[in-house]
Amino acid sequence: MKQLLYFVKKLHIFSGKIIYFNLISMILIGLVEGIGIFMLIPLIGVTGIFHLPVSDISIIAMLTSLFRGMPETISLTIILGAYVLLIVAQSFFKRYQTILSVKIQQGFIRHLKEETYNRIIYANWNFFLKRRRSDIINLMTTEIFRVSGGTNLFFQFLSSVIFTFIQVSLAMWISFKMTALVLFFGIALIITSRKFIKKSQTLGSESVRLSKEYLAGMTDHLNGIKEIKSNSLEETHAAWFLNLNKKIEKNIVNFARLSTKSQLIYQVISALLIAVFVFLSIKMFKAQPAQLMIITVIFSRLWPKFSGIQANLEQIAAVLPSFKALLDLQKEGMEEREQNPGDHQNIKPLSVKEGIECSDLYFKYNQEKLALENINLYIPSNGMTAIVGRSGAGKSTLVDILMGLNRPEKGKVSIDGVTVEKEHLISLRKSISYVPQDPFLFNTTIRENLLLNAPNAKEESLWEALEFSAAADFIRKLPEGLDTLIGDRGIRLSGGERQRIVLARAILRKPSILILDEATSALDSENESKIQQALEKMKGKITIIIIAHRLSTIRNADQLIVLDNGRIIQKGGYHQLSNEKGGVFRELLFRQLG
Repeated sequence: MKQLLYFVKKLHIFSGKIIYFNLISMILIGLVEGIGIFMLIPLIGVTGIFHLPVSDISIIAMLTSLFRGMPETISLTIILGAYVLLIVAQSFFKRYQTILSVKIQQGFIRHLKEETYNRIIYANWNFFLKRRRSDIINLMTTEIFRVSGGTNLFFQFLSSVIFTFIQVSLAMWISFKMTALVLFFGIALIITSRKFIKKSQTLGSESVRLSKEYLAGMTDHLNGIKEIKSNSLEETHAAWFLNLNKKIEKNIVNFARLSTKSQLIYQVISALLIAVFVFLSIKMFKAQPAQLMIITVIFSRLWPKFSGIQANLEQIAAVLPSFKALLDLQKEGMEEREQNPGDHQNIKPLSVKEGIECSDLYFKYNQEKLALENINLYIPSNGMTAIVGRSGAGKSTLVDILMGLNRPEKGKVSIDGVTVEKEHLISLRKSISYVPQDPFLFNTTIRENLLLNAPNAKEESLWEALEFSAAADFIRKLPEGLDTLIGDRGIRLSGGERQRIVLARAILRKPSILILDEATSALDSENESKIQQALEKMKGKITIIIIAHRLSTIRNADQLIVLDNGRIIQKGGYHQLSNEKGGVFRELLFRQLG
């Protein structure tokens, strides 16, 4: 329950005084409803339709003197008119309270989304390495709404408690004995329902797990749909989908069984208790018909409140796992935070005037073996440095450290002799354009994808960047040119076309450091040659760092860094390393050249 109370506290902080107006409205609704229902029959008794012993009910005795001597028609009209006014007042307050509750709830959902998203987006790279993206998406969609719904359930529970308290007070005013008996059984009911609440929480945990598994599977299947279709794996994935949906169906049915079972028990108990109450009223309390009606009203109004409280507790227990999952995500995001909202303002990109130096770098992922070990490296400014090596040698890990995504276990990275600390990260990343091996494009137009890195770029600058990346020709041939929609992740384009647009977007930013992670792997020989010529023109203007598997792309690099098992084993120029007999670079080069 502590997670629920944490979010209730946050709701209180978010809503401020308005939440008290909401509670006051709840109290007014409960008061008006209690008066309207409980006093209707006794007041009608004043008219003489029922003959009540007024000595037993003090308020009736008081009202009797008020209506004594009035004609029955007038007194009945006044009483029923008062009842109608009470119901109108109740409806007014209920409408106001409902609208206010919706405003509070929707505002709180927005607040939760913004807060959680900020904790995610400003977290460091390690945070994303430890979590599946689909789990984060699930928390930001399904679970965050369950949390909001759970918070609303808590206020429904609070509302039920307030209503019950008011109506118990009014019922005791009318008949203390009967009310005390109903109250005793109601509290006993809530206490004995603990096993249902515990089972609801277990089913809620299973719902969260299945929801994560469903979204993760769907994300993987849609991302890999080309592999599924090309390898005829439809039946395998359809079987997985069917099996998971059966589990989800079973979970929902089990929750329905639990809920209906508890409600069945309460309805049976209700029928038995009202029979006992009527029997005791007639045989022991010698109740008259009018009193029996009052007893029936008391029971029929109070007992559903107790069963409603119990049902709310079951529903709250079912969403508690969602509260815990969201709270864990927020806490981890805060612990892994590297920036704060607004940190980017008034920070300018840095420029590399001398060079980038790595001194005695060591790095590992969690408790695994070292991914990088004793890295000592100098990258001169405005030159081209290529990083090569076998798969898993540590090339991407080294680049991630240079970009400040990962922090070394030991050692340091310095630019122009100044150690790169946490406060320099924004300035560093503003100076970098990164082109990954797997290019990512948003589901929008080519123009909007390009403008992400340079919102104020003019048309002329866009085409210059596209010419540089050898993308201008094929874009001119598209029916809508720059305004062509390219689909999810640019699916309507070929791999080479996507890479060239991402490269153009990187150049458009006019970076001080350009990092290419196998950025020409999807290009044909002609376009690769164009990119090489363009990069050659940029030498002397910006610092270029290339991760390369196709070694033909780095012939003109100023220096080559060869990694193997996380260590630098060779440094030098292309021709120097290609002639070193027994060297790893020579071996890799000969394999590629056959």
